[in-house]
Amino acid sequence: MPKEFKKGVTMSGDPVMEEDAAQEIREIETSEEDTKNLILSNEEDFIQGLIDASRFAEEETQRIEIVRDKRLYFAFRIRPLSSEDYEKCKKKSTKYVRNKQFGMRLPEDTNRVKYLSSLIYEATVEEDRKKLWDNKRVWDTLNAKDDRIMNGLDVIECVLKAGEKDAVIEAIDKLSGYANIEEVVKN
Repeated sequence: MPKEFKKGVTMSGDPVMEEDAAQEIREIETSEEDTKNLILSNEEDFIQGLIDASRFAEEETQRIEIVRDKRLYFAFRIRPLSSEDYEKCKKKSTKYVRNKQFGMRLPEDTNRVKYLSSLIYEATVEEDRKKLWDNKRVWDTLNAKDDRIMNGLDVIECVLKAGEKDAVIEAIDKLSGYANIEEVVKN
C-alpha cells in the first residue's frame, strides 16, 4: 500500500527545525483513493515546494576563505552546482578523438586539474568571479611575474594550492547535495 511520506533529506542546518520536521513526518497506510485525495488536497503545497526547491542555486551560498599561516589571503562565495553544470565542466575538460571505425568522436582523457578549476570557477558567485578570477589587474600582475594567465581558470590554478582546491571542491559538492550520497541511496 502507498505511504504518505517517504524518508528524505533535510538540509536546513538548523537542528531545532530538523528535529521538528522529523516529528511532523510519519508513515501511515492509505488506500489508493485516499492517497489521491491527499495529494490533491496538498497540491498547492507540493507545487510551491518544487518551485522553492528549484531556487537552490540563487539562494544558497557559502563563504570560502583562503588562509595560510593564520593570514587571510582572500575569500569568495560559492553556490551549488546543478548536474548540468558538472557535465558542462567535464566536457570542457575532456579531450575527444575521432574514431574512424564508428565515425564519431569519443572521449579520450579528462584533464582533472582543468576540471577542478572549471568547477571552482563555475561555482563562484558571479560578483566574486568578476573581482577575483576575471579581474584584468590580477591577470596583468600575475603575467608580470612570468605566469601565463589567459583566463579565470589560469588564475585559479595559479593562486590555489592543490589541497585548497580539493577542499573547495568538497565544499561545492556538499553544497550541491553530494554530502551524504550513501545515506540518500540507502533510503
